[in-house]
Amino acid sequence: MRHLVTLSDLTSVEIERIFAITEDLKTKYERGLREPLLPGRVMALIFEKQSLRTRVSFEAGMIHLGGGAMFLGEDVGFGKRESMSDFGRVLGELVDVVVVRAKRHQTVVDLAAHCTCPVINGLTDYAHPCQAMADLYTLRETFRSLEGRKLAWIGDGNNVARSLALGCGKVGMEFALAAPDGYEFDAPFLEKLRREVPDFNLVVTRDPAEAVAGACAVYTDVWTSMGQEAEMEQRQKAFAAFQVNAELMAKAPDDAVFMHCLPARRGEEVTDEVIDSQASVVVRQAGNRMHAQKGILAWLLGSQP
Repeated sequence: MRHLVTLSDLTSVEIERIFAITEDLKTKYERGLREPLLPGRVMALIFEKQSLRTRVSFEAGMIHLGGGAMFLGEDVGFGKRESMSDFGRVLGELVDVVVVRAKRHQTVVDLAAHCTCPVINGLTDYAHPCQAMADLYTLRETFRSLEGRKLAWIGDGNNVARSLALGCGKVGMEFALAAPDGYEFDAPFLEKLRREVPDFNLVVTRDPAEAVAGACAVYTDVWTSMGQEAEMEQRQKAFAAFQVNAELMAKAPDDAVFMHCLPARRGEEVTDEVIDSQASVVVRQAGNRMHAQKGILAWLLGSQP
């Protein structure tokens, strides 16, 4: 049974295979063809956090593939009425794949341990593998080759940053993290990176200008994520010098793109001038969530290896 809980669950070869499926399906979609690769398959979505991109992209993508999607709300009693073991084993008898957007990463880990169908992490406090897959696919689409290129992350070493760093290592990209003291990657994650991608070129700096130098993409995220509202004032002070603005983008190569996983807090982590510029790929990046996830679903449910 294969799951996608973090990008540790995919090899470099499997990532490229998913990208190939994604490219094929997106090319056909743009020609008006929605190839029904998964007729009759059913996807369940369990979300403990709000969502626009993750929910809509998964539901639309599964419909394009000929299957169906059901959103499971409070009425199913997820995590409340019965053990995770009972919940997961029963749900796996009824659906073909489960997408979970959870507050705690362990929730997804526990469900995957008991569910008898594939479980996909739609976001946790630790990882966001589907976002990273869509982001890397967007860069592959833009620059064709990813090997040897550099991605600069400006801001918190959060769930998206962790997933992107691991993904960059697996596709041969350099990753530069510019973060204030105390917001960089923790020691256990750095050890994980060293173990899984020993040749990975990782740069950690306090200087955003150093991070963006030579980068093909400059990426940022909100300074305060869902669940961190009590830290907002502290975080705004800590990240004040880490805004992505025109001055910082000018220090990156002329063909560098700007990326953001959205939603954005304009005027905080990024200025309007940057997010609305010609260099910004945030809308295509968001659209590619659907295409990349169609690739993941097709691979998990019918196209392995």
